[in-house]
Amino acid sequence: MKTKKLAELALLTAVALIIFIIELRIPNILPIPGVKLGLANIITVYAVYKFSAKETLMIVATRVILGSLFSSNFSVIIYSLSGAIMCLVGMLLVKRVIPLKYIWLCSIIGAVFHNTGQMITAVIMMRSFAVIAYYPPLIISGCIAGLFTGLCAGFVLKRLPQSFK
Repeated sequence: MKTKKLAELALLTAVALIIFIIELRIPNILPIPGVKLGLANIITVYAVYKFSAKETLMIVATRVILGSLFSSNFSVIIYSLSGAIMCLVGMLLVKRVIPLKYIWLCSIIGAVFHNTGQMITAVIMMRSFAVIAYYPPLIISGCIAGLFTGLCAGFVLKRLPQSFK
């Protein structure tokens, strides 16, 4: 990997971590566990369209692992990683048929995959299907958050210097 590419990936990972840490300070507005904006996913959505799958996976995995360390919540890493990997797989698949101008749609689909991955993990970890009651509100809030992060990623694509494009 070239030094410039590595520096770009490291910078994007750092930005995603900063956004993640700032978002940790925002109180949840809904009393449903797992509902949050997921603003760090702006970087993930951007990376899906601008970097290879392997490079995007490096950004996502590093952000999730370091984010769990910085938040001192190591048990959450299982949920975060399962959601992030499912999200990434979903977005990489639909990116092939969804053009760049509809990046927001790819982000919404990624959010649905993210919530699905976390729900599967919750069912396995808790050995109970009762947690599925959280799935409908998570999907609705995930679609709204996915739309927002997708629109933001589209804005970032337009505003970043040409060297990042």
